[in-house]
Amino acid sequence: MKKLISKNFIAAFILSIIFISAQQPKPKAKAPAKSKTETKIPAPPKDQLVEMQTQYGRIVIRLYNETPYHRDNFIKLVKQGFYDSLLFHRVIREFMIQGGDPVSKNAPADVILGNGEVGYQIQPEFNPNLIHKRGALAAARTDNPLKESSGCQFYIVQGRKFPMTDLTNFRNSVNFQAKTKLLQDVTHSDSVKAKIDDFKIRGDKDGLHNYMLGLQPKVDELYKKIEYYYTPSQLNTYATVGGAPHLDMNYTVFGEVIEGLYVIDSIAANTVDQNNRPFKDIRMTVKLLK
Repeated sequence: MKKLISKNFIAAFILSIIFISAQQPKPKAKAPAKSKTETKIPAPPKDQLVEMQTQYGRIVIRLYNETPYHRDNFIKLVKQGFYDSLLFHRVIREFMIQGGDPVSKNAPADVILGNGEVGYQIQPEFNPNLIHKRGALAAARTDNPLKESSGCQFYIVQGRKFPMTDLTNFRNSVNFQAKTKLLQDVTHSDSVKAKIDDFKIRGDKDGLHNYMLGLQPKVDELYKKIEYYYTPSQLNTYATVGGAPHLDMNYTVFGEVIEGLYVIDSIAANTVDQNNRPFKDIRMTVKLLK
């Protein structure tokens, strides 16, 4: 893969990190609490299970505690009965089945669905440990720059198996997007612009070049912290079980199917129109399991 980031940009990135970090207030250390009793560590929250019923069968989903904003929002909507009688309005075989559009409840057969919302979005909760494996529950979203999730629409991954070369390409794409965003942020930093301008005004090209080269080890360490890798287990999952790895770290995964994967396959097998809406309505009812 070609090197897509110049040394000047990398040096600019590290400069901004140094200057920005120096300007941030440091929290004061809190004195330890004086107590003769032993502090009890709270128990981790219990996994919340959700049941979806369709004409093809029952799906049981475990919501992730690692994504609390999406988990709690989904639970709230389920308690309200929001999803009951909504359609799986977008179905793409070997990819995913999507639902949660409130307009779909009473939509005629020729209506294009997918634009219905609840009036708010949810901040992304990307987690490299939560991938788009077969059966993953994830939040749909518009193409917004913050990658905020829809407040109600979701999809469940059917997916397919992927060879190692594809997985490498997907990982490189994720890393390139992340690095590009960091560099874009840096180029808009006043401190970085001022430093570069100072070298330019003085005409000290050699000094600027040498300074940037001297920062290279620090740059390498910073990139290690943001670089994305698949674990051996994740690679094996995509190769043997399948999924949709090209969505990783771009859409929030907040749960997984633990029962009823065959139902996803049955829904995905439906014939669809040019907008991927099934010709036959596929409705859901959703409830929490204790």
